[in-house]
Amino acid sequence: MFDTLRRFFLFCDKENRKKFYYAIILGVVNSFFIVLKIVAVSVMLQSVIEATTQGTAFDTAAIVQSVLIMLASIAGGIVTKKYVTMWQTEGGYRTSARKRIEIAEHLRYLPMGYFNTNSLGEITTVTTNTMELLGDIATRAVMMVLQGLLDSLLIIVMIVFFNWKVALTALAGFVLFQLVNVLMRLSVRGISDRKHEVDTAQVSDVLEFIQGIAEVKAYNLTGSRSKELNQVIDECRKVNAEMELRCIPISAIQSLIAKLTGVGIMTMSIGLYLSGEMTVAHCSIMLICSFMLFTSLEAGGNYSALLRTIDLAVGKANKILALPTMDIEGKEIVPKDLTIAAHDIAFAYAKKRVIDGVSLSVPPKATVAFVGPSGSGKTTLCHLLARFWDVDQGKVTLGGVDVKEYSMDALMKNFSFVFQNVYLFHDTIANNIRFGNPDAPMEAVIEAAKKACCHEFIAQLPNGYDTVIGENGASLSGGEKQRISIARAILKDSPIIILDEATANVDPENERELMNAVSALTKEKTVMMIAHRLKTVREADQIYVVDNGKIVDAGTHKELMGHEGIYSRFIASRKKAVSWKL
Repeated sequence: MFDTLRRFFLFCDKENRKKFYYAIILGVVNSFFIVLKIVAVSVMLQSVIEATTQGTAFDTAAIVQSVLIMLASIAGGIVTKKYVTMWQTEGGYRTSARKRIEIAEHLRYLPMGYFNTNSLGEITTVTTNTMELLGDIATRAVMMVLQGLLDSLLIIVMIVFFNWKVALTALAGFVLFQLVNVLMRLSVRGISDRKHEVDTAQVSDVLEFIQGIAEVKAYNLTGSRSKELNQVIDECRKVNAEMELRCIPISAIQSLIAKLTGVGIMTMSIGLYLSGEMTVAHCSIMLICSFMLFTSLEAGGNYSALLRTIDLAVGKANKILALPTMDIEGKEIVPKDLTIAAHDIAFAYAKKRVIDGVSLSVPPKATVAFVGPSGSGKTTLCHLLARFWDVDQGKVTLGGVDVKEYSMDALMKNFSFVFQNVYLFHDTIANNIRFGNPDAPMEAVIEAAKKACCHEFIAQLPNGYDTVIGENGASLSGGEKQRISIARAILKDSPIIILDEATANVDPENERELMNAVSALTKEKTVMMIAHRLKTVREADQIYVVDNGKIVDAGTHKELMGHEGIYSRFIASRKKAVSWKL
């Protein structure tokens, strides 16, 4: 238990860890105020019994003293409980929020290969379910377990002052209760791992089903796909039910032990009173203590089963945070020369080599195109030049400096990207365009939109630039999303542009405007493009033909058409495709 608590507190950031420590310290004070009730009752009972047995008037001073002690206990308990709850709540939710941000920042600097080998469900589960668990249930469980432990121990210490034999009975019950706590955590150890696995699988399958709903409906797979999803959801239900069923019998035993501890204290106290070893006042106080003790034990015990889940959740979050990032702690370098060069670079996904011994040089303000068969390594090569991954061999330089020597932010200032599949956020159009430059004024946003040929259709929307678009731009056409992506890149105004098949899926109606937008974006820039369209390839200053991870040919369009090879066959196939008529 204490190891789990230690890991949880270490997981919290320094500021919020202090809040939990303050809550624990004040929790001790709160426990003292609770114990004061015993003192108040003791004073009152002692006065009443003495007055009754001696036939004298009640001691008014003792009664007033008892009332004042009780009032102090109640008032102090309310105030301390308020701040304990406030600090633990703030600590929990702020820890959750900051860890989400920390994980998001960490993911920014992971090699892109991580996202190819790990399910979106795993990341989503940790950043949503796991963090919500830690922010809400976990913090409450930690504080309730600790508070129950503190209250119980202080009550036992108080009992010692009245009778050590009764205190031993209480301590025995407390130890037995904690042993059952250990048994409960051991019983859910295996099922907690399975619970996390099925939660992750459930999130992953739900996301996959929603993202692929168009294909599911188009191919009439709603029944089979729903069946698979229902099976995952049903498995999640079974695991959660099994976890509860494992805890229920042990929780019942815990509750029984807590109550039997109270009964033991009562029995011992009454026995000591009958034997003359304890006064009636002290016996009455022990009876009250018995109720207070098992209530405190149960308060902590009810949440102890969650400690294993907390431990697992912290471990999953730490696992992501421990993933090795690319070395981003470089220098804030501003390149004097924007020449991009690859020097005998190689790269592999797992054990499959995708780029093999590539060398090239792209001078400033040049336009180069990468062509080749699908899967030849074109996109990977561009991503290596922009340091989406680190090369396994050789080096990539910008301005003669190894890209690894730049800080990631300093390097990314030099690149803008327009991908084939555009992602737009559930936000206003203006903020989506500002994504490349968050502080840009509205005038700059509109100017970028005009250059990207999207101002006209934006102006026709209900709220113009303040129109909130659906997640991933669901309310816009493919061409409109692409032009907003180009406006985003224009606003960022980086000197190097990477176009990853940006015009591949554009309909003819949008092609002219999109090409005008691309022209505005790439004017006086270094451009590296992956393209299948003849128009965008033939005007390039240099064309690199990529096959099986190697550059097998290079030159201008005219030079490459002068001899037989992949490029000439590529152009011939494109011309043939264009000539088809319906």
